Amino acid sequence: MNTQHTTATRLTFALSLALLSLSGCKHHAKGGITAAFSGTDYPGQIQAITTTSQLADLRWPNYSEYQQKVQDLYNGRDSGTAWIDGDKASEIAPTSAATQMIQIFTDAAQKGLDPEDYDASRWPARLQRIADIRKKSDTSSDAQRDVAQFDVALTVCAIRYLSDLHLGRINPQTLNFDIDVPGKRAAFDVVKLLNDQVLSSSDVANVVASIEPQNPLYKNTEAALPHYLELAKQQDANPTDPLPGLNGAKPIEAGGHYAATDALLTRLQLEGDSDASETSASPANDANAAAKPASTAYTKALADGVKKFQGRHGLTVDGKLGQGTIDAMNVPLHDRVKSIDDALERWRWLPDNYQQPRVFVNLPEFMLRAYGTDHSLAFKMLVIDGEAKGFHDTPMFVRLMRYVVFRPYWNLPPSIIKKEIVPHVQKSGIGYLTSHDYEMTDHSGKVVTSASVSDIEHLRYAVRQKPGPKNSLGLVKFLFPNEYDVYMHSTPELFLFNLTRRDRSHGCVRLQHADQMALWVLGGDQKDPENQTRWDADSIHDAMNAEDENNKTYGLKTPLPVVLTYMTAMADEDGTMHFFNDIYGYDKDLNTALAKGRPYAQGPAKINPTLVAGETE
Repeated sequence: MNTQHTTATRLTFALSLALLSLSGCKHHAKGGITAAFSGTDYPGQIQAITTTSQLADLRWPNYSEYQQKVQDLYNGRDSGTAWIDGDKASEIAPTSAATQMIQIFTDAAQKGLDPEDYDASRWPARLQRIADIRKKSDTSSDAQRDVAQFDVALTVCAIRYLSDLHLGRINPQTLNFDIDVPGKRAAFDVVKLLNDQVLSSSDVANVVASIEPQNPLYKNTEAALPHYLELAKQQDANPTDPLPGLNGAKPIEAGGHYAATDALLTRLQLEGDSDASETSASPANDANAAAKPASTAYTKALADGVKKFQGRHGLTVDGKLGQGTIDAMNVPLHDRVKSIDDALERWRWLPDNYQQPRVFVNLPEFMLRAYGTDHSLAFKMLVIDGEAKGFHDTPMFVRLMRYVVFRPYWNLPPSIIKKEIVPHVQKSGIGYLTSHDYEMTDHSGKVVTSASVSDIEHLRYAVRQKPGPKNSLGLVKFLFPNEYDVYMHSTPELFLFNLTRRDRSHGCVRLQHADQMALWVLGGDQKDPENQTRWDADSIHDAMNAEDENNKTYGLKTPLPVVLTYMTAMADEDGTMHFFNDIYGYDKDLNTALAKGRPYAQGPAKINPTLVAGETE
């Protein structure tokens, strides 16, 4: 992304705006120039330009995806100009909304967008051309064409910008994300927005802000972006060598020694993980460092800064300087800016009615957030999601949670039977199933008491795991129906929550405190059907442990919006910026798609068949 502009360009831009501000504009009822004067025909020029889907003067000339919207806007204005006003050649000038919109294009990087997608570097010269036409009262055919071309170019860029900001640039369905952006796109009337709000606004930035996601986490992440743009600029202007690795040595603890503690401190100070006033401790302040030069002492103060860094980067928070922590510190900050840009893009994909969901799972963070009806944070809990190395990526999608099931069966999908069950049965015999609480059923659901290894190998019977403490789904699951058979559930493998990286499931989301989730979901939705009182901790416990009531399902009176999303950068509730590993490579895929330039991918959905594999866990 081009986020820097030369001093000369900025001066030219400022000069152009200053020149234009000296000229008064007389506004028509619809704004813009709708009638010819002095032999001019701006409407005719605009009509000629908009009959094609190419405008050579644009950075990305092909605007076919928005051509109809461009034509609709001008047809509603009698093909008059939208951004240029004036009653005669000596008075024509961009409107206030035009100059504001151009400034917004210039600042697009602060919204996670590419300024050059909206011709940011080309507007100063265009503005200067309009100023020259006005100064000369030029009504030549070339001048008329340039005025019309300026106006259409600004319309195209404005539609692109507003659409990108509200909808995102890429259709996530082309990246295997099951998000209905085409539906959201159809509901977004950008022409009406321009006509009713933008073109006549004295505060275009406020209009722009109103179409962005209104989620506080989005706003916090976006608010952090200008700071990281500046940090990346500083880092690029003053490059330093990467922090040296450990070459296989054990992580360094406080009191140990590291060859580049001064560089480490500088790196910690860059993002505020260590106070700017700190200096490396001397041997006199650290008895364990007496045998080494002061510059190599890995002090407690440095370890505390490393802890803070680790906590913001999804690493084990132990203060030990290990290779993983060093690698994270060596990631260039312009790459962190890209992560923020990618996160903001994914926020914009979410349908309007899922912008503030009740349940929000961020897969790279391995974290679930639950929100009350007033959108206040109710709780957070750790989760386990699909294993990256096993190609069990948890898909990103939005759905409504409709059911809670206590003591569920686990119906194994054919893929897991073939890959995991069959090898065990081949080795240990059919008795392996019984010893692990599995049973077979025929196509009618009747339990089969005898079968051969060949029956399992050829999928003649379905395999399910009986309810109970050993069941891979645990004692409760939460269903938000989807074609992937992915849902949330408890787990008997609670030790996995002690891991920092928790992509260990077959695709479903395992919950650290499923009983808490059940109480929150049911307690706020319905009464306990047994005693007509509100669900409480005891009744949830009883439902999870009632051996004679398996697979008991409760439908929610009020379904809960659930978002499974993928943000490798996120500012949390207090504004602290966090970064996480791109475990599934989704950021890489998104950046590759964006690098191809406009028009961005808007094709049909491509569902990954490996994800549609029956009931996962």
